[in-house]
Amino acid sequence: MKFAKRMERLGTESAFEVLARAKALEATGKQVVHLQIGEPDFDTPPNITEAAIKALKEGFTHYGPSAGLLQFRETIAEYVSKTRNIEVKPEEVVVTPGGKPVIYFALTQLVEKGDEVIYPNPGYPIYESVINFCGATPVPLPLLEKKDFRFEIEDLKKLITPKTKAIVINSPQNPTGGIFEMSDLEAIADLCKKHDIYVFADEIYSRIIYGGKHYSILSVPGMKERTIMMDGFSKTYAMTGWRLGYGVMPKDVADLMSKMMTNVNSCTATFVQIAGIEGLKGDQSYVDKMVAEFKKRRDIIVEGMNSIDGFRCKVPTGAFYVFPNIEGTGYGSKELADYLLNEGGVACLSGAAFGKYGEGFLRFSYANSVENIKKAIDMIKTALKKKK
Repeated sequence: MKFAKRMERLGTESAFEVLARAKALEATGKQVVHLQIGEPDFDTPPNITEAAIKALKEGFTHYGPSAGLLQFRETIAEYVSKTRNIEVKPEEVVVTPGGKPVIYFALTQLVEKGDEVIYPNPGYPIYESVINFCGATPVPLPLLEKKDFRFEIEDLKKLITPKTKAIVINSPQNPTGGIFEMSDLEAIADLCKKHDIYVFADEIYSRIIYGGKHYSILSVPGMKERTIMMDGFSKTYAMTGWRLGYGVMPKDVADLMSKMMTNVNSCTATFVQIAGIEGLKGDQSYVDKMVAEFKKRRDIIVEGMNSIDGFRCKVPTGAFYVFPNIEGTGYGSKELADYLLNEGGVACLSGAAFGKYGEGFLRFSYANSVENIKKAIDMIKTALKKKK
């Protein structure tokens, strides 16, 4: 079959590729500790599951509006207004099956051939993939280990050209666990207003923070009009398989995104949206317990990583990943990641899978038990001794 040329520009997400390889190894009898996938190892809170079951029994099994059920968009608008300190209306909300459609729909609307889009690097690989797919030019903004994976404002200024159409930001970050401070967002906002640039803000990890505070660029005066913010339920409520996300954006953008939903998905499953209402309005203690457990695991895995010869690991302040520097081992990122999987039995991701500035790092998810995290540290040490 002859495929369209655009398909050559479409990237992928290596976490799923490594998961498949790890499963294949397990099928041969090899033990593998899974620290590669960005998925909470907790079940969805029972109150949310029960709300979905109740909704199914009540007949929420039919089409709904492409933008999402009004009662759910009202709930999201109320939640975002409260958490981001701005006024959001239901007509500025679009509900999607997962967060990824918001990334795709937003960038498809905003950019085209000849445009440039600045994005965080190392960063979630789907940003670069979609920018390329749209025919625009991805421009990587280095996130620096020495700045706890924040950026230098001068570096950002140098990247802006008359062709710059949008900037993608992600905080808390995948893969580094870093968080932008309000001063970072204000600097980005000043440049966007000066150069008429739009922002796509990925805030999917906004509730998974350890001791710090989540800041949203939506809160910066003058930025709501030029920002598309994405959030969702996969990480906060352990609902990865439910596929439930949303975007908050100016109404004219929302109208177009709703039209795209009509063309691509028709709508998001209605009973899942009813469960989402319970997620935002119901008891939050389950989420608090999950984040507390992640913090406990974070402390253990950081200490463990720093005990490995050649590893140097920052303490992440959000999400559930560590991004240790492994240059001291003398091995490249992909070489070491492949070796740790095939010989060591530990599945992780090469930092280079998140962009060129991720070379020299590995990403480990600590969405796994303390027992398995400790086991993985020992397995890495054993494997590295064999490799020398």
